[in-house]
Amino acid sequence: MSARHTFSADLHIHSRYAYACSKNLTLENLASTAKTKGIDLLATGDFTHPAWFRELQDGLTEADEGTFEYSGVRFVLGTEVSCVYRQGGRSRRLHLLLYMSSFEAVGRFSHELAQRGAKLEGDGRPTVGLSAQDLLELALDVDSMAVVAPAHIWTPWYGMLGSVSGFDSLEECFGPMAPLVHAVETGLSSDPAMNWGVPGIRDRTIVSFSDAHSLPNLGRELTVFEGKPTYRNFRKAIEENDVSHTVEFFPEEGKYHFNGHRNCGVRQSPAETEAQQDSRCPACGRPMTLGVLHRVRSLSPPADYEEGSASQQSGVEASVSTGHKRAPYLRLVPLEELLAESLQVGRRSKKVQTVYTQLCEELGSEIEVLARSDADDIRALAGERVAQVILKARAGEVTVEPGFDGQYGTVKVWNT
Repeated sequence: MSARHTFSADLHIHSRYAYACSKNLTLENLASTAKTKGIDLLATGDFTHPAWFRELQDGLTEADEGTFEYSGVRFVLGTEVSCVYRQGGRSRRLHLLLYMSSFEAVGRFSHELAQRGAKLEGDGRPTVGLSAQDLLELALDVDSMAVVAPAHIWTPWYGMLGSVSGFDSLEECFGPMAPLVHAVETGLSSDPAMNWGVPGIRDRTIVSFSDAHSLPNLGRELTVFEGKPTYRNFRKAIEENDVSHTVEFFPEEGKYHFNGHRNCGVRQSPAETEAQQDSRCPACGRPMTLGVLHRVRSLSPPADYEEGSASQQSGVEASVSTGHKRAPYLRLVPLEELLAESLQVGRRSKKVQTVYTQLCEELGSEIEVLARSDADDIRALAGERVAQVILKARAGEVTVEPGFDGQYGTVKVWNT
């Protein structure tokens, strides 16, 4: 019996044409970094931007229906769209992930957006005045093979279930089109178990991607699918809720995990906010940003929330069997962060980059080093302290200071 084939996918990234993104996000650099990280399938990001679209047409070669290749790395045509509109008497701001199966479909879709007033040349992630329901309907009219999924669903301002402008359910957001939304992206501040107790989400395919705005952040979250890296297999897995596993941030490290007010340095757990009986900042009296953990708890029936919480083991993998399909997941810390802590220098220092490159080249990729490489092999290349920090992070032996109100949390292995 042959071994199962799987592929690692990062399908939420950006190009250098997106606002506040690195100018190093070129096809050449994306492909090279994907190999180092251990990523088999990338989304192109930003396919509605005219200049990037031309570069994609010139640089990519078709490998399979809907699947393209550059320098040995597979790509699918994907982008993020920002929908800003009013629904239910409220202003809504929502980010959606969109994938299409051909350049021809992307061209027609971009034309339709331009006809509706979208300024596609201004930002790789365009802002449109369409509702989530209308955007999904338009995408499927243009390309019956299109896939649409809500991005980072818990982010306060731009997540489908976010505390500021989000909805209380997927059905409220997409209306009668909801059955055609097969997947949701968890975002950095939540992991799959936090979503398992939420009605309307628990039966969807749960995916995790990096939302990388720079090359080092590529692959910081990944989804691993069965089969070969093709658009067809990705789409089939999404529709059938067939995920091998996901690779996750520790959700506390995400920048919206806890409640808080960054300007005042106030950070609170949901229990602390509840005890205060007020979600205003105790320092200045202004409303705090209610984080992902708070919002998840508010939308989860108590028994279901406790069930999801209980599944969050301290080890590498976590999964739970409740009658629903549950893919296991790995909580990992980016290798550069671990090296910076172990070597006691900056993450982007020359010393960290030298050790990082050596480990990835000798042992296969960053994901191999973090999740699977033998301790003796790591030790031989980088020394005992580096080997220990990787093994401890792999086992979940970390201390995390939660992020809040747009500020990333911190993960530490050593106490000193």
